[in-house]
Amino acid sequence: MPSSPLRVLFLMEDLCYGGTQRQTLELAQRLDRQKFTPVMLTLTGPTDLDAAVKDAGIELHHLGAGRHVPPTFFLQLATRLNLLAPDIIMPCTALPNIWGRIWPRTQRFWKRGSKSPRIVGTCRGGGAPARQHERFLWRLADHMICNSEALQKILLNFGVPQQRLSYIPNGVDTDFFAPSEPAPSRRDPLILCVARLAGDKDHMTLLRAFDIVLKTHPSARLRLVGDGPEEAVLKCWATENPAGSRVDFVPGGLDMRTHYAAARIFALSSAREGQPNVILEAMACGLPVCATSVGGIPRLVEQEGSGLLSPASDAAALARHCCRLLDGDALCDSMGLAGRQRVVRDFSFTAMVNAHEDVFSRLK
Repeated sequence: MPSSPLRVLFLMEDLCYGGTQRQTLELAQRLDRQKFTPVMLTLTGPTDLDAAVKDAGIELHHLGAGRHVPPTFFLQLATRLNLLAPDIIMPCTALPNIWGRIWPRTQRFWKRGSKSPRIVGTCRGGGAPARQHERFLWRLADHMICNSEALQKILLNFGVPQQRLSYIPNGVDTDFFAPSEPAPSRRDPLILCVARLAGDKDHMTLLRAFDIVLKTHPSARLRLVGDGPEEAVLKCWATENPAGSRVDFVPGGLDMRTHYAAARIFALSSAREGQPNVILEAMACGLPVCATSVGGIPRLVEQEGSGLLSPASDAAALARHCCRLLDGDALCDSMGLAGRQRVVRDFSFTAMVNAHEDVFSRLK
């Protein structure tokens, strides 16, 4: 008799618009349903991507009722994990990676006679190793997955055995995210940033860089697409500084293609990163990239090839790079083309999904 599909539980803090959330959704909906049954559990209540999860036919559960994590989530989590009976738990982001490993390792927690699930921990984003206490908690996972070579090196230095660690780059749908007309050089001087408004993304450096850009390109605009805890601080800066009148704040969404199609440059000023999926999307859409040289970004963006990289927190260097692309039509388009070619060659969804399925199958 053929074995029943493995229940793979993706434990999420929330399903708000964000790179990790969207990447996890893409993975879950592409899993081979003859081998795997995807299930999602969030620590919050319903949020932005719930409808997309349900449309994909994925079983979805919540611990909370609103957009915030309830204070007693870690107590509720134990009971809910028991009821959902997953074969594999894949926690995503910090809180799930902490409590989603601790509870399953408490053997008396599981129903008598039931098999405890295998745990596939994830480490995404430059600040994840510290936030998730990976120096200590990696031992609670049967396997670890990271999405950048920089994170892979950190985890290896923590003592994670090579055979229990996989580097799996993010994937992108290159048919969905594709270049559009007109070419970037013939568009208005719009600098686009798609990123959660959180400390790791360091939007303040981008705002300061844009203030410098306006001195030589007064018709430029900056569009910040996203939501997050830093929103009030960033909007306060925009209100108090003349450059703020040229900055647009736009809520996050599921489909970013209209933003990519309008922009001339994609910019990301992160202080810490894993492998930001938004850079892959922007490159797939043929945009040149100005970003900081942190985490896995140099693995994606070839300096002087598909974009220009600057040190973290260096607003002046970031501004110079944006101005260079605003001034150079040929450079703008050639870098956009190079980025598109790189994504098509090296970052397909098929490779990303197959690599995860291989990890899950080896652990069953």
